[in-house]
Amino acid sequence: MAKKILYSSFSILVLIVLFSCSNSTVLTEEEKKWLQDNDSISVGFFPYYAPYQFINENEQIDGILVDYFSLIERKIGHKFQRKLYTNWAELLNDAKNNEIEIILEIQQTSERDSYLNFYSRLFESKHVIITRKGHSYGTKLGNYRHKTIVVPKDYAIHENLKKDIKNLTIATEIDDLACLKQVSLGKYDAYVGPKAVANYLIKTENLDNLKIVSKIQYSYTPSLAVQKNNSILNQIISKTANSITDNEKEVIFDNWLYHTVIPFYKKASFWVTLTGVILLLFLTILLLNRYLKFLINQKTKELNIAKERAEESNKLKTAFIHNISHEVRTPMNGIIGFSELLNDPGVTSSQQKEYSKIIIDSSNQLIRIIDDIIEISKLETNQVDVRFEEINLSELLQMIFLDFQSKAISKNIAIHLNNKLTTSQGIILMDKLKINKILHSLIDNAIKFTTKGMIEISCKIVQNKLMITVKDTGIGIKPEDQELIFRNFSQSEKEVTKSYDGLGLGLSIAKKNAKLLGGDISFSSMLNKGSVFEILLPYHPIYDPNIHNMSNVLKTPNIPIKQVILIVEDGDINFLFLKTLLLKMKGYKFVIHRAENGKEAVKICKKNKGIDLVLMDIRMPIMDGYTATKKIKKVRPYLPIVAQTAYSTEEDIQKALDAGCDDFVSKPVDKKILRPIINKYFSVFSKSKVT
Repeated sequence: MAKKILYSSFSILVLIVLFSCSNSTVLTEEEKKWLQDNDSISVGFFPYYAPYQFINENEQIDGILVDYFSLIERKIGHKFQRKLYTNWAELLNDAKNNEIEIILEIQQTSERDSYLNFYSRLFESKHVIITRKGHSYGTKLGNYRHKTIVVPKDYAIHENLKKDIKNLTIATEIDDLACLKQVSLGKYDAYVGPKAVANYLIKTENLDNLKIVSKIQYSYTPSLAVQKNNSILNQIISKTANSITDNEKEVIFDNWLYHTVIPFYKKASFWVTLTGVILLLFLTILLLNRYLKFLINQKTKELNIAKERAEESNKLKTAFIHNISHEVRTPMNGIIGFSELLNDPGVTSSQQKEYSKIIIDSSNQLIRIIDDIIEISKLETNQVDVRFEEINLSELLQMIFLDFQSKAISKNIAIHLNNKLTTSQGIILMDKLKINKILHSLIDNAIKFTTKGMIEISCKIVQNKLMITVKDTGIGIKPEDQELIFRNFSQSEKEVTKSYDGLGLGLSIAKKNAKLLGGDISFSSMLNKGSVFEILLPYHPIYDPNIHNMSNVLKTPNIPIKQVILIVEDGDINFLFLKTLLLKMKGYKFVIHRAENGKEAVKICKKNKGIDLVLMDIRMPIMDGYTATKKIKKVRPYLPIVAQTAYSTEEDIQKALDAGCDDFVSKPVDKKILRPIINKYFSVFSKSKVT
């Protein structure tokens, strides 16, 4: 072992000395510059032909020709790009198509002469016939005309045998090892290939049942090949190959031809390296251990704090889950209980109305609970995007005020809107859905916790910021509880939870939405005197010079005698409900068509030009509402399409609008919301049809 290590070290030293003495005059300055300008030249390697080139035990490409090519690179002072192939046919195809410039190892044939120049025919290895032991068919190829000989596909020997020997049955495998294994298993009768390669593979792969029968007239002479069309590269390789001395070649040959392949674990270098790595790891572990102790001492206090917060959060979430059960059951009891009472034969007309109202209110309460849970989940996981659009804030405030006015009056609470924005100041860039959600949460919270007095909503511009204030005369919040009200899954105290419904998510959702808009929510409160919530948001005004000249077409709709609506809905109950709502809508006389899926809707819209409006369900079989909307808009771009679906988050709404929908209504459809949408689109139709 020591002698082999000494011999290898001496060989490398000799190469370095020889190289240093000869590399200075190999290339001209023009050739060196050409190599620098063409640094993407690639060399094809096929490392499956030991000992010429192969992948060694360290997973590196090694071999006689690899060392030889490395010597060429050192002599010219340039490193070529290596391209590894696992399939010889692929390498040969790339060579034919000029995808690689140099091939490390290839045998010269007449066909390959047409596109390659060959250099450095280093040594010759005679081809041999190999069969299984105990099977003798003869020592000449002519004796095998009625047998099957196997060779690697697209190798030179394959081309030569087909050309020179007629009526010889030749099979092919991917490489020499595959050929030898199949002969060993008895699939083929004999193998033809280089003696050096065959000997190496038989020994290393333990193919003990194979034997060499005889040598034949063919030889394997590996060459370095270069694309013919690259004259400068041919000139460089030719010059460099000719500059390699016999002594330099002899060092490479001696290092390989008399070198036994030793398993890596039997090499001294492996154990020296392993010992060094173990010592390095030991020192690293000692240092890391000291550093980790330092970090642990530093972070102990922070971890204790985090643990306390995690425990508190876990308690809050557990309480929240218990609260969900209660909150969901409350409206469900109302829905199920009063639905059963409606079936009572003795129920009066007034009782039916009262029970129906309770069922509707309970259903709306259940939907709000579900929406809050979904929204807080998306806000917590950063799945919400901000989408700014042009809105009229004054109109939005007025609409929200009217929505809550009846609720406040039912509790004998006065509610006022003090909007100090001018007409032009109210036209701003804002995420309409988020500001609407914030205001709904704050006003609903104010009405919920106010039993007497008043609620005031005000809006003004302060230092180029938009300030909206919601003031109430409700129960107020204790000083010690004021830090908790914006936390998820909490309410200020248990007594409040008992007296007022809710999951305690509204203010948390409002706060997170305000942060997304670049603003914040602050508040002040006094127990039993009331609270003031203040929303401060960036102000992005848009002045519209035509705002005073806009005609309000919605106020005086000119309703035509008949309007045609296509309801796209796969559920029979949902279709019947929508149809009933539309047919009972006063001032209209609708003609209603139905499609049970998106594909049918597209077909109807193409054929029936009289369709005036489409109520499009989103989730359907065969073709969904998004796809159907896109297809309909291509053929009828001005046909209004209103999406109606149970998926009512901001992302779902935006996805429907992006698909081409003109509006959106959530399921279960509220007739109070559906009526303005119908008015909006059919008022426009009436004017266009009259003109």
